[in-house]
Amino acid sequence: MPTTERLAPISRLEASLRSVIRTPAASASAATHGDDAVRMALIALVANGHILIEDVPGVGKTTLAQALARSLDCTLQRIQFTSDLLPSDVTGISVYNQASQRFEFKRGPIFAHIIVADEINRTTPKTQSALLEAMNERQVTADGETHPLPTPFLVVATQNPIEHQGTYPLPESQLDRFLLRIRMGYPTSADEKAILRGDAGAERLAGIQTIANGEEVLAWQAAARQVRVEESLLDYALALARATREHPSLALGVSPRGALMLHRAAQARAWIEGRGYCTPDDIKRLTVPVLAHRVALKPSVAHWERRSEQADALLAQIANTVPVPE
Repeated sequence: MPTTERLAPISRLEASLRSVIRTPAASASAATHGDDAVRMALIALVANGHILIEDVPGVGKTTLAQALARSLDCTLQRIQFTSDLLPSDVTGISVYNQASQRFEFKRGPIFAHIIVADEINRTTPKTQSALLEAMNERQVTADGETHPLPTPFLVVATQNPIEHQGTYPLPESQLDRFLLRIRMGYPTSADEKAILRGDAGAERLAGIQTIANGEEVLAWQAAARQVRVEESLLDYALALARATREHPSLALGVSPRGALMLHRAAQARAWIEGRGYCTPDDIKRLTVPVLAHRVALKPSVAHWERRSEQADALLAQIANTVPVPE
């Protein structure tokens, strides 16, 4: 079981993030739709995964990533994805050095601990695919040479669910690399007033102090992987994945990677809450944010502008129908 001393930094980190990011309180649907954005960001960090934030502009997506980087004494790079962005603009490029008469690799912005991939669906599939190796293997290959990325490594990608003109929807292979897809949501009236007064939001970023470093984060990740998951919970996670593959409204169900990510996210959530074991609630709460973006609706039931909401609702329905182990 995690000790109080070991959990103290993660508790301070969460408090630090909440001093900047004001998210809505957990709703009645939290039992299947997960925790709020701050807790989800911590789960992704501890589970060594990546986050896709799908929400309207101005709700604090970039601010959340900046606050996380400042709290962890980690490097941060923000990449604005546009239609003319090239893969080499992300990963880097080899440049000929006349003095040494050899090509030298100039690292791109992907070589940072935390990457904000802003409006990732506005760039071409060719550039989107440049992130695949980085997100999955934590490395970049250029001109036959492999360059490892710094650790820890976290991609926080954003996309606007409303605008579709001039966008390139992420393919299933790219979506499958994200541990979580979440929404920030609008703040409450009281929290929005605090933002206007400068008591929260980007105005508070300068006051954030370093709480942990990269080595400590790696230790958190290693500790979370030791959280015990009973056989009945493994069967429960597999039953959820299998239900998506057999559902009549889905053309594509959850892959084995999706079930593995649900397992790791549940371990991370349990560790953050101070437990050395997982409960059915850990898995059920993470079903929608971990699995909904990994399924594809059949064309006969999919609505172009509401596919994400439809997938969320369908996964919530599956989570409420699959029997929970005692």
